[in-house]
Amino acid sequence: MIKKNIHQPEEKCALQEILGVIGGKWSMSIIYALFTGKKRFSELERLIPNISTRMLVKELKNMEANGIVIREVFATVPPTVEYTLTTKGEKLEPIINELHKWGVEYVI
Repeated sequence: MIKKNIHQPEEKCALQEILGVIGGKWSMSIIYALFTGKKRFSELERLIPNISTRMLVKELKNMEANGIVIREVFATVPPTVEYTLTTKGEKLEPIINELHKWGVEYVI
């Protein structure tokens, strides 16, 4: 009888959930940009080439809803909006840095 490597459904589900939070095309680039501290929306647009305004808004809303970033609005004219990583988001730094190293070694 051949034994198959069967993954537990809970593990598979957790991986799918993680990718739902940080698996978007631009998510890791946004998180990476926020590792150095607070950024205004316009700064993020400049730091992440080729991302559309609409997509940046969508990704930031998703990450805010998932507790990865905090959106802070200041009562100025025009309104100033800053984004920063939560503690949960900051914990992604070593993981994303390792993925970056892996990409440099094996992909680029």
